[in-house]
Amino acid sequence: MSRYFFDLHNGDGPVLDEEGQDMVSRESVAMEVARILGDIARDEMPETRNGTISLTVRDETGRTITVARLTFSNEWVE
Repeated sequence: MSRYFFDLHNGDGPVLDEEGQDMVSRESVAMEVARILGDIARDEMPETRNGTISLTVRDETGRTITVARLTFSNEWVE
């Protein structure tokens, strides 16, 4: 089991994960990335018309192992 850190980057600047989470596999890291981005999209993105958030995942050594981005765009058609 390894510890991974999930750093959020949004319009407010970076929010660094100082605690991290123990994960058993890359698949569990990918599932956690999807969960985090989904939660943020549901809770924060509807307040804005457009936006991009990203999540950088670091391993125990501080090395970036993946970056995920979610872009939200909502345009009313009248």
